[in-house]
Amino acid sequence: MRAIAAWLVDRPRNGVFGLATTLLLPMSPILSGMVMAHLVFANGIRVPVVQALVAGSVLAVIALVMNVSAIQIAVSALTWWVPVFLLAALAGYWRSMTLALQVSAIVALLGTVGFFVVVGDPIAYWNNVTTASVQVLGQAGLQRQADMLLNNQAQIVPQMTMLFVSIIWTFYVVVTLLGYSLFQLLPDMDGVNGRFRDLNFGRVIAVLMAVTSVAAMLTGSAWLQNVGFVSFIIFWLQGLAVIHWLQAAAKLPSFVLIMVYACLPILNALLVVPLAVLGYTDAWFDFRTRIEMKKKTRL
Repeated sequence: MRAIAAWLVDRPRNGVFGLATTLLLPMSPILSGMVMAHLVFANGIRVPVVQALVAGSVLAVIALVMNVSAIQIAVSALTWWVPVFLLAALAGYWRSMTLALQVSAIVALLGTVGFFVVVGDPIAYWNNVTTASVQVLGQAGLQRQADMLLNNQAQIVPQMTMLFVSIIWTFYVVVTLLGYSLFQLLPDMDGVNGRFRDLNFGRVIAVLMAVTSVAAMLTGSAWLQNVGFVSFIIFWLQGLAVIHWLQAAAKLPSFVLIMVYACLPILNALLVVPLAVLGYTDAWFDFRTRIEMKKKTRL
C-alpha cells in the first residue's frame, strides 16, 4: 500500500489514472473516494480538481465509445468524489482531522432536521420509497426479499430517516479516513493532520444528544428522536478510536482490534451500538486523558 500511495502522487497523470480506474472497478465508491481523499491530503485542492476533471473527461469518452451513459458516470463521479473532497479539504486546511469530522457531524444533524423541513412527513415519503422498492424487487425476481420488506414496512419506515443519514455520514467519513490512512503512508506524513486514535467529538455534541433524547421522550417528537439517534450513533467512530488508542498504548492486545474490524461487516449494528456507547462515555469522562495522567503520576 505504501508503494501505491507514493505512485498516486508521484505524477499528476498517476492520480488521473487512479481516479478513472477505481471508478470502474468493483467497490468503486470506496476505492475511488479513497483515492480522491488521498490526493487532496497530499496535493491540496487545485491539483485534485484538475485531475478529477481530466479523469471525468476520459471516462466520458470511454462511455461514448462503449455506448454507455456518460451522465451516469458523471453522477457517480460527483456522488463519490465531491463529499470526500470537501471533507479532506477541510481537514487539510485546518490541519485537524478531528475538527473536520466534528463539522461533518454537525452537518449530518442539520441534514436530519432539514429532511423533516423539506419532506414534511417522512413516514409518507419512506412508505412511497418502500413500496417502489418492493415493486423493483418483485420485478427482479427477488420475491422473498420483496415480501420480507413489505411485511416489515411498518417497523422499518419510522427508522428510515435516521438510518439513511447515519449510513450516508458513516460512509463518507470512513472513506475519507481510509484516504487519510493511505496518505499517512507517505514519508513524514504520519499524524500531519492528527491521528484517528485521538478522535473526540467533544461534549457539545454529547450534550446535544442528551438534550434531544430527553426532549424526544417528553414530547414524542419524531424529528427530535431522529436527531438524538444520529447524534448518538456518530460516537461509534470515537469508540473505535478509543480501541485504537488502547491498542497503541499497549493497554489492549492487537488481536482485539483485529477482531473488531473482522466482526464489523458481520455484526454491524450489534457492534456499532456498543462502540457508540464507549465513544459517548469517553466524550464525558475522557478515558484516554485519565489513563495518561495516571501513567505520568506513576512515573
